[in-house]
Amino acid sequence: MNAPTTPEQQALLQKSERQAQVVEALLAVLPAHALLWNREDTTPYECDGLTAYRQRPMCVALPETHAQVQAVLKVCHQLQVPVVARGAGTGLSGGAMPHGQGVTLSLAKFNRILKIDAFSRTALVQCGVRNLAISEAAAPYGLYYAPDPSSQIACTIGGNVAENSGGVHCLKYGLTLHNVLKVRGFTVEGEDVEFGGDSLDAPGLDLLPVIVGSEGMLAITTEVTVKLVPKPMLARCIMASFDDIRKAGDAVASVIAAGIIPAGLEMMDKPMTAAVEDFVHAGYDLTAEAILLCESDGTPEEVEEEIGRMSEVLRNGGATAIAVSCDEAERLRFWSGRKNAFPASGRISPDYMCMDSTIPRKRVADILLAIQEMEKKYGLKCANVFHAGDGNLHPLILFDANDPDQLHRCELFGADILETSVAMGGTVTGEHGVGVEKLNSMCVQFSAAENEQMFAVKRAFDPRGLLNPGKVIPTLNRCAEYGRMLVRGGQISHPDLPRF
Repeated sequence: MNAPTTPEQQALLQKSERQAQVVEALLAVLPAHALLWNREDTTPYECDGLTAYRQRPMCVALPETHAQVQAVLKVCHQLQVPVVARGAGTGLSGGAMPHGQGVTLSLAKFNRILKIDAFSRTALVQCGVRNLAISEAAAPYGLYYAPDPSSQIACTIGGNVAENSGGVHCLKYGLTLHNVLKVRGFTVEGEDVEFGGDSLDAPGLDLLPVIVGSEGMLAITTEVTVKLVPKPMLARCIMASFDDIRKAGDAVASVIAAGIIPAGLEMMDKPMTAAVEDFVHAGYDLTAEAILLCESDGTPEEVEEEIGRMSEVLRNGGATAIAVSCDEAERLRFWSGRKNAFPASGRISPDYMCMDSTIPRKRVADILLAIQEMEKKYGLKCANVFHAGDGNLHPLILFDANDPDQLHRCELFGADILETSVAMGGTVTGEHGVGVEKLNSMCVQFSAAENEQMFAVKRAFDPRGLLNPGKVIPTLNRCAEYGRMLVRGGQISHPDLPRF
């Protein structure tokens, strides 16, 4: 065989030699069926829910025990191989996109509910347990797990911890952070570690809030102790129609200003209601410019009183129609549209990019109107759904990833939404994480000194930078280049990321 002569051939040879070295080392600690390295086997792991960017990993490890996870991490640390943890792959910011020279650590086999403690109202679960499965297991005890992302039928608790996920009921019941007591896992060196505790207060530094939302950059999660809450005696939902986006946005702020904290407060604009109504037939008002879903739960007396107060606020805010669910079936039907917003959008567009910024509640109408102008600017459609109660936006930009120009315009559109949100007093992310999607926008929100502080936290946990490298925190060089592009009146996307 002829020796490689070009730099490209030499790079391929080095890559194959490196892969062979890593595979050999991992096969010494994993059974053969728990390691994938052939192209056809690793391709399904090349992206998460953000499909615009893809990269095949060097190999995929699928451990089945804590000891195997620990062994994989020790091997990777010794060989200085990057490690990217992966759960169900439902993330929407590219947080689980593989490293081309790294190991994807799939934790899908960690899918057992270890204990339901009805007395303490907790559940001990492995990281690969589906979000909804926790509530299903707790249901016989009259309990459930409150955070409910739209992907709860598929997303895993480990991924929820990584992204600090919320859901439609996060306004009243909080995000993942507020519903987790303890996280167990491993450091990059393979050291067994726990954050938090079984009681409300744990000794030593409270590092649980650092781990929750850290997007797999600081440690690998294997087990989680979550809080369970009693299932309310009754829940009812208001569906309110508005003929004007500003009226709907102002009504959101008015509900909170009235001292009401609904169990859920969601908003959808006209394009989104049309998409979901055609998909699930939830009974939405297709003539409305926007609809609000406002839920109350508790005792029958509490619900009746709160539904009355919210209805009054909504009417005074200009609602053109108000419908209140009369039974549980109708309540679930109202919510079915909101819960299926993402798959419904997939039926009307080849691809979509779901953004995830957060703005002050009083600016909901302003950002929606700004997005309408952006549709004209970038020549793309956008359907909007909001966790309106806490100002968390989920604009879905519709495009065709097979058209490079549409993908580029979609990236610019998304960056514009994020940076406009920051200008309005908000943030670039709410619950989907930064991943690779929002790296440039992080340069707008945070200074170089603030980014360095975040890097310092990562170095304390992961000195060699092997866990999920190249994500979440932008480098000084990236921010400098992004700043130069903005000064020149342009914007960069992700030239260093493999495209679809």
